[in-house]
Amino acid sequence: MVSDIWMQARDRLVRIFARGDDEDSAAEELRLSRRELMAARDAADDDAVADIEAGWRIRLRRALEADPLVAEELGSMLAEFAPAAGDVAPQTVRNSISGGVQHGPVLQGQSYFGLTFNSSGEGGSCRTSDRSDGHLS
Repeated sequence: MVSDIWMQARDRLVRIFARGDDEDSAAEELRLSRRELMAARDAADDDAVADIEAGWRIRLRRALEADPLVAEELGSMLAEFAPAAGDVAPQTVRNSISGGVQHGPVLQGQSYFGLTFNSSGEGGSCRTSDRSDGHLS
């Protein structure tokens, strides 16, 4: 299923990026870039992944600037390939804390911003997070 969707999306992206030029070279560039991206992800090479993604973002922006119809084509692709709201199975998340005594709030989640923790007990402290990764400083 995923590879079928990729093949359909790839063919349409080739047409978008070729725009009158050689579709074979655009297809080859997508194929090589996909291979490099998969290898970089497998190797956990975040810098290489970021470089490849940035290159395609720039190329996509240029295609959008050159031809306003590209936005319609991309919107159509996203609508076609995105799962329908009813197709996504609901998921349950269960968190548990074990192995000790926590002397303060315990937070489990994705991102936290601008948090302040106050403690009125002995040795109380205030810790704040303004970091986007949610780590306390």
